[in-house]
Amino acid sequence: MTTSRRHFGQALLAAAAAAPALAHAAAGPRPAIHARRLRPGDTIGLVSPANATYEREPLQIAIELLQALGFKVKLGASVAARYGQFAGTDAQRAADINAMFADDAVAGIIAMTGGSGCNRIVDKLDYKLIAAKPKFFGGFSDLTSLINAIHTQTGLVTFHCPVAGSEWNGFSLASFRAIVMEGQAYTLRNPSGERGDNLVQTQDRITTIRGGKARGRLLGGNLAVLSSLAGSAYYPDFRGAVLFLEEINEYIYRCDRMLSTLRLAGSLDALAGVVIGKFTKCEPGEGNYGTLTLDEVFDDYFKGLNVPVFRGAMIGHIKRKHTLPVGAEVEIDADAGTIELLRPATV
Repeated sequence: MTTSRRHFGQALLAAAAAAPALAHAAAGPRPAIHARRLRPGDTIGLVSPANATYEREPLQIAIELLQALGFKVKLGASVAARYGQFAGTDAQRAADINAMFADDAVAGIIAMTGGSGCNRIVDKLDYKLIAAKPKFFGGFSDLTSLINAIHTQTGLVTFHCPVAGSEWNGFSLASFRAIVMEGQAYTLRNPSGERGDNLVQTQDRITTIRGGKARGRLLGGNLAVLSSLAGSAYYPDFRGAVLFLEEINEYIYRCDRMLSTLRLAGSLDALAGVVIGKFTKCEPGEGNYGTLTLDEVFDDYFKGLNVPVFRGAMIGHIKRKHTLPVGAEVEIDADAGTIELLRPATV
């Protein structure tokens, strides 16, 4: 084969691979679908789309936690399975999610834990089924790929929320109940005035990078997982959206590289606003000389967008965290550090 013919063939293959993502981008976001709000007495499907749970006790605690919230619990067939680090094979984990959406007795679905592996099954979910039988679906961290893929493919508003194996405290529970169970048009804000032994508040502060208010669909999640979807048919259309991000245990230069992926994908070009959550233990790499700070990285990527941006929202790998409806219409106030739902995320 000649060089030109080989290059032509490679170009055709690349175009074919990119076609689904390009078609999705041209079509724009799908109309939002809102799941029924969860009520005490409902059955929740507990699935493990990512990492395995290696001991029996954490699974039992998660079951008891959901029961304490007033729910009945149905376990996915592979929730306690293991294949390497995953909770079963890709086919098993995807089948659990599809089965829960198909089951009319199940009102909602929540992940046991994050970890890794959700990207392996985004193309194995039955999106026609999900659109036909919409229901609550929630999780965070590695679940970023599934909550964004489901919203992108169906329009269903999904939830960046604590997984069943998380610590559920009063703060986390308040926003989950208000948004998911009570269907409130809730305003998410950090607690204020918590000084402890200090003269001023030092924890969970809001930093305004660029002030103002903005409205748009709320999209985002874990930076590493979100950036890994770029170029696929499961990657959100960020035009006119409010982007939220969080991260954990990544060197600053890696966060910088992931943000450059979002920029090069065109995802930052037409944002309405940005909410930066917690970047927990994201520090300079060992031996790095003169690394940029996170302040400088965020300024470089977001300050010049001329949209409202704030940092410090209680989103991410922290004990107290907000529940955020992915795909819901919100208004952010970057001066006050708030995210206001413009309509209930559940009906």
